[in-house]
Amino acid sequence: MSDRITVHGLTVRANHGIMAEERSLGQRFVLDLTAKLDLAAAMRSDRLADSVCYATMVDVAVAAFSERHYNLIEAAAGAVAEAILGRFPIVASVEVTVEKPNAPINAVFRTVAITIERSRERPARD
Repeated sequence: MSDRITVHGLTVRANHGIMAEERSLGQRFVLDLTAKLDLAAAMRSDRLADSVCYATMVDVAVAAFSERHYNLIEAAAGAVAEAILGRFPIVASVEVTVEKPNAPINAVFRTVAITIERSRERPARD
């Protein structure tokens, strides 16, 4: 599927990580969200009901990312992906990238990131 709704650079402050400082002080994370869906009906109708409201997608992502502490950004990204798929039945798959620009690494770097993609389970055919 080639139709997508994308949000780039969603900044969220959270207390994710395995180190005590990460858990107590928190830090900034940057999320990119890409929902893959068929937008043909929305193109024809020009109605939001035939698409996904990106403001609501942001709200769902922020809530899922922030509702609890995650040791790993992999787990946080998975929670975001599951929440988006759960909230929007029209979304066939979602890609979530989580950047951790201030990861506690003794090196000079711009960011570290993980990307996951999750799709709806399709029932097996007989």
